Amino acid sequence: MDGASEEKPASVSNLVAVFENSRAPGAAPRAHRLEAEPHHPGCRPPPPAEPWEKPEVEEALGSGPRTVSRRYLNSLKNKISSGAWRKSCLPGTSPEPGTQEPEEKRIVQELLETEQAYVARLHLLDQVFFQELLREAHSSKAFPEDVVRLIFSNISSIYQFHAQFFLPELQRRLDDWTATPRIGDVIQKLAPFLKMYSEYVKNFERAAELLATWTDRSLPFQEVISRIQSSEASGSLTLQHHMLEPVQRIPRYELLLKEYVQKLPAQAPDRADAQKALNMIFSAAQHSNAAITEMERLQELWEVYQRLGLEDDIVDPSNTLLREGPVLKISFRRSDPMERYLFLFNNMLLYCVPRVIQVGAHFQVRTRIDVAGMKVRELTDAEFPHSFLVSGKQRTLELQARSQEEMISWMQACQAAIDQIERRNETFKAAVQGPEGDTQDQELQSEELGLRAPQWVRDKMVTMCMRCQEPFNALTRRRHHCRACGYVVCARCSDYRAELKYDDNRPNRVCFACYTFLTGNVLPEDREDKRRGILEKGSTVGSEQSLMCSFLQLVGDKWGKSSPRGWCVIPRDDPLVLYVYAAPQDTRAHTSIPLLGYQVTTGPQADPRVFQLQQSGQLYTFKADSEELKGRWVKAMERAASGWSPGEPDSGDLSD
Repeated sequence: MDGASEEKPASVSNLVAVFENSRAPGAAPRAHRLEAEPHHPGCRPPPPAEPWEKPEVEEALGSGPRTVSRRYLNSLKNKISSGAWRKSCLPGTSPEPGTQEPEEKRIVQELLETEQAYVARLHLLDQVFFQELLREAHSSKAFPEDVVRLIFSNISSIYQFHAQFFLPELQRRLDDWTATPRIGDVIQKLAPFLKMYSEYVKNFERAAELLATWTDRSLPFQEVISRIQSSEASGSLTLQHHMLEPVQRIPRYELLLKEYVQKLPAQAPDRADAQKALNMIFSAAQHSNAAITEMERLQELWEVYQRLGLEDDIVDPSNTLLREGPVLKISFRRSDPMERYLFLFNNMLLYCVPRVIQVGAHFQVRTRIDVAGMKVRELTDAEFPHSFLVSGKQRTLELQARSQEEMISWMQACQAAIDQIERRNETFKAAVQGPEGDTQDQELQSEELGLRAPQWVRDKMVTMCMRCQEPFNALTRRRHHCRACGYVVCARCSDYRAELKYDDNRPNRVCFACYTFLTGNVLPEDREDKRRGILEKGSTVGSEQSLMCSFLQLVGDKWGKSSPRGWCVIPRDDPLVLYVYAAPQDTRAHTSIPLLGYQVTTGPQADPRVFQLQQSGQLYTFKADSEELKGRWVKAMERAASGWSPGEPDSGDLSD
């Protein structure tokens, strides 16, 4: 042992030359040949060696460290699995059958040769690059010594472990193979130390960034690296490529040891120890893979934060990005949806607007919605298909996806984040979400009023104030939204302010009904509810509990020359009357038609979608959007005209 220790410095120094002389010319500049490949007896010999060409500084540092490292790290788990990095022997060149060595010994020999080449590369990293940069930093003060130490992390510990322990143990065991044909016990003893690679792998991305930064910033730093890279020992490879060696080494141990176990005879004395050693190497590889995964997560998270402008209340390394992508925002004022972008994290949903000039941040965060307390459900809106509702404490959004699959994917991602938060907080849902298309949660429950942002009713869905039923106009009665319930109301009905908890208890404009509930103040006498008129049956209630409802075009002079569209409803609780509203959310119909005794006839033959109601000189003409919709309306009106009620047989639901 003492003799081996005394010979170590000289033997390690020779390993660099042995390793470089064994490389094939022309293959050195290629990025993917990161480790010397051993030459075995019976395999194709390497071509004659040629002098290394001295690379320029730009070539040596040409490929950016970030690009190289990301490419290798992202494919690390798959690129080595095939074992294609090992040389293949040609037929007809193998040794004579009588002199052929056992397969397991050949694999151990290959492990030793690749370990020698690996230690040579570690020597180059630790004793040459690292020490030269430290000396330059100490003497010139052109760059900090701490930067050099951060770049090389714990490479010194890794080098000492392999050069002083692992490689000598493998060498001694192979030299004494006839007497002790086993390596499982050696690897078992040393495998736990391989977990030190996790620290190196975690630091790798940061090291690559520091290397790129100080190469551009400091000329002495660049000159030291360039001088070493141009030497024969570096093999015309950049420092970044050499630094990738430790990242890929443990998976290669696993491959070789797995093949060694497969080649061992069933009764081999090393089989149990080798299998146990393989499990330990696999555990070390898992540590390395977990470090790579965590590093990639942090890198992706940092890139997302950069696109968002690095706002202080958003940047948190413990976050996990679950999904991102473009969506359309359904506006309560505009008819056409607006382009928006969502970032869903494990604890928040960011609603963003793309910046026109994408210098620095690419997006502006408009709203942050906490996942805790968030709800998501599908919307049933014929005008905006694939739409869904996200309701949070801070804001409620109506969003439209590009397809049904994309909508389902967004809803599932949001629901998964909600469920995870609830499990983490050990809470349980208060109620089960209703079936698809159910609108039972469209209005806030009274106990939630002011605690979470409401869903705003769109302007075009109403033509009159949802509180006093007075029609809107552009001059004297304009539309406003109650910030507590989301109703569209006039200025007179929303001339109140109440503190809302979801808006940090700031005073907000609310309607008189919400003002009374939230503050407990008594309304003036002129604000008390008046007796409901015969036409004051809300279309929202009628649509949810209707036998039939949809838009119909109102044709003829009776409706006006412009032939407007009306929202027509036959309520379940008033099945013999047709109510016609200007918009689906209106609380008062502009026309009601008692259907009992009317005759339902088809319209002119020129358009099969037209049908009419006729009785005693009264004639109403309607036009459906399709023949199928017209057929359902004709059937519903004929039932009502004959006096049929929902409790009688054949009470099918015809609602749209």
